[in-house]
Amino acid sequence: MSLERYRSRGDHDPETIATQLGLGFVAHDRRQREEAVEAFAAVDRFQFQHVSDGVAREAAAAYVDALWAKDAVEDAHRTEDGFDREALDAADWTPVREAFARRASLVGVNPEYADLSTVAWRHHKTGGDYWTPMQEAQMYELRAALQDPDYPDKPRDGASGFGPEPARYALGVELHDTRRYEEGVEAMTPYFERIAAAHENPNEEHWTV
Repeated sequence: MSLERYRSRGDHDPETIATQLGLGFVAHDRRQREEAVEAFAAVDRFQFQHVSDGVAREAAAAYVDALWAKDAVEDAHRTEDGFDREALDAADWTPVREAFARRASLVGVNPEYADLSTVAWRHHKTGGDYWTPMQEAQMYELRAALQDPDYPDKPRDGASGFGPEPARYALGVELHDTRRYEEGVEAMTPYFERIAAAHENPNEEHWTV
């Protein structure tokens, strides 16, 4: 199902930002670079309020650069039947990592984000566990967005995970892969609600009982 009907909404509430994230990935699938940058820029302006709008847009552009660099690696190893997955796994993913590193540097994300995101997107195409490095990468991104180095700081046992929001992000990718776009918006809206709550009340605990 298309997300086109959401385009007329504003860019301030969590549901709209979840929609913009989905539209960014749809634009990427369609190879619409400027549209992807604009959609992801709305997301980054919303979540990285500790930097200027211009820097947030640069961070979004770096994310798009990473996706386009990923596409270039894939295209170089495309066959009639899909991909040469062994060659793709062994390919040089440096341009992807460098774009993610530039994004991390712009908005103050832990540098490990770049390696983890690169591994995640490589495994996403070659097979294997992509969801674990993706969730860890999003944990670092959320720490920057929330300005909370202790996220997820679980109050009880079970402290080994990366937090519920990174799990939602991985679910959003799965829903996008199966073209269940509106479900993806529903899954990702609480992700951005968590960020909005932290921006409104930065010293308040945000656990739901």
